[in-house]
Amino acid sequence: MTEPTNPQLRPMPEDWRRALAVVAHPDDLEYGCSAAVAGWTDAGREVAYVLATRGEAGIDTVPPSVCGALREREQRASAAVVGVSTVEFLDHADGVVVYGPDLRRDIAAAIRRHRPELVITLNHRDTWGGVAWNTPDHVAVGRATLDAAGDAGNRWIFPELADQGLEPWNGVRWVAVAGSTTPTHAVDATAGLDRAIASLLEHRTYIEALTDDNLSNGGIYEYCRQVVASSADALAERYGGRPAVGFELFSR
Repeated sequence: MTEPTNPQLRPMPEDWRRALAVVAHPDDLEYGCSAAVAGWTDAGREVAYVLATRGEAGIDTVPPSVCGALREREQRASAAVVGVSTVEFLDHADGVVVYGPDLRRDIAAAIRRHRPELVITLNHRDTWGGVAWNTPDHVAVGRATLDAAGDAGNRWIFPELADQGLEPWNGVRWVAVAGSTTPTHAVDATAGLDRAIASLLEHRTYIEALTDDNLSNGGIYEYCRQVVASSADALAERYGGRPAVGFELFSR
């Protein structure tokens, strides 16, 4: 029997209390995923953000020494819109994040600190659906997060973490990859959509530089609305006609 080309997406698991989202840059979670985060925090779940970099190399007209602090402020404000108060930065260098033991150790340490049942990251594959090339930072951080979810539970991988008081954590039950072109599960984005748009809008300085259009307030809002809504609407056909945030879910 031939499998359907676009199978229906299954609901994300709901029997968890704590999630940790690990991504490379400020704004990575705001291009769609934050609608799911808003729904989760509304339901009383705890969500924390860990970012590998401060996005300091992201704006051509702003030197990294200034840009990092600016983008950190925007990220903290953005997270607050969807009910996230814990935002941490690992201070890897933006644009040249290296997959390897150092990155895995830092992410494993974060997992041990926060002790999540659900870990979220971003597309770790070389391309976005074979159409656009992914950035090395996304690839490195996504792949390292998948590996660190296991590292966090092994006492003999990075034993120095236990010496620092970070005991192994084997409680990660799933790793969910946002932005995957092969999602398996989804979250209804309806309730969180407006806040997801507002969350992306908090990255105003970055968006203005990215669009390079000298947009007015209305123009920036419309850009954010279209980006977030179009992503959610694209999955509606596979999720009962409801706008959705898709995830490729890996069980552990």
